[in-house]
Amino acid sequence: MKRYDLRHLHDDFYERMVALIDTGLKAGEVGIFLFETGDFTSIQKSADVIKEHGHDLMNSLKFNEVDWTIVVKKVDDETRRARVEAAEAAQKAALEAAEKAATEKAEAEKAALEKAAADKAAKEAEENALKEKAEAEAAAAKKAAEEKAAAEKAEAEKAEAEKAAAEEAAKAAEEKAAEEKAAEEKAAEEKAKAAAGKPAEEKHEEGGETPSPKKATPGTATKKPAPRTNRKPRPKTRGKAK
Repeated sequence: MKRYDLRHLHDDFYERMVALIDTGLKAGEVGIFLFETGDFTSIQKSADVIKEHGHDLMNSLKFNEVDWTIVVKKVDDETRRARVEAAEAAQKAALEAAEKAATEKAEAEKAALEKAAADKAAKEAEENALKEKAEAEAAAAKKAAEEKAAAEKAEAEKAEAEKAAAEEAAKAAEEKAAEEKAAEEKAAEEKAKAAAGKPAEEKHEEGGETPSPKKATPGTATKKPAPRTNRKPRPKTRGKAK
């Protein structure tokens, strides 16, 4: 058994410890190594270094408040080589497993991202389709409302035109009736004037005037005038014949 004090190397004692095991100890011999505790990371790291080189870590103890001690047993070269190979194989397998896990994780993350992108695209497409449908429905409703308003306007204009035409026709009929009535009244007035102030008959050839015929009294017969002759009137006798 040999004892080595490595406290003067502080946290850089690992290579010196391995060299002392390889050169200072015989196979099956035990060595005690003393080093500073520091921030306690050197305790675990010293145990890992012994394991990596294939030797046996017999013990790991606190020496005092600032120092630590490990007890190491050196193994033969064949055992150490087998352990190192096994450790390297295990490390390689662990590394490959880690790489595989990392690859699988990356692929899974990539698939998740692709799926998320596809879901997002599908959702956006659905939203766009719904938006386009809503816009089309709104446009159709607006067009239908405009067409309805235009039809109602055209119907109202047609009704107004028909009303105006009817009023115009009624006005024209009233004016025509008024004109016809005025013409009838005028004709009646002229007829009445003609009947009341008919000019006297032309004078007789001998110079006499023809008296105006008297209006017949209702219920009496109108005397016809005696026919005119060219005979001279007979002279009246003044006395009776004896």
